[in-house]
Amino acid sequence: MPSHATGTFEVKLLPQPLSNTEAGPLMGRLSISKIFSGDLQATSQGEMLSAGTAVKGSAGYVAMECVTGTLQGRSGSFVLQHSGTMNRGAPQLTVSVVPDSGTGELAGITGTLSIQIADGKHSYAMDYEISPQD
Repeated sequence: MPSHATGTFEVKLLPQPLSNTEAGPLMGRLSISKIFSGDLQATSQGEMLSAGTAVKGSAGYVAMECVTGTLQGRSGSFVLQHSGTMNRGAPQLTVSVVPDSGTGELAGITGTLSIQIADGKHSYAMDYEISPQD
């Protein structure tokens, strides 16, 4: 039976050096640190790679973040995988739980997370299931 979780989060992004020093100014690497509130009481740490383009409003990013805390009363951790693009201002974002990344009471978790940003505030909605582990 699918479950739904909602809440808000604060995010801190810090620029990091690229391993490819000749990548140019349109490439970027950032560390991610988040604090989740609401149905997900957790923190996360991760890494993001981004690429801009010469066309205004077009860019892309990928990221991985490990989320540790409590999801609607179940404690453990899981990894989120991000893939986002902006095509001349039109956003597309997929954030999915990495298969078999759940630990503790979150072992067996699958699902997706959507992010909304309004008036500078970040919120999330997560649809997930936790299957019994063999």
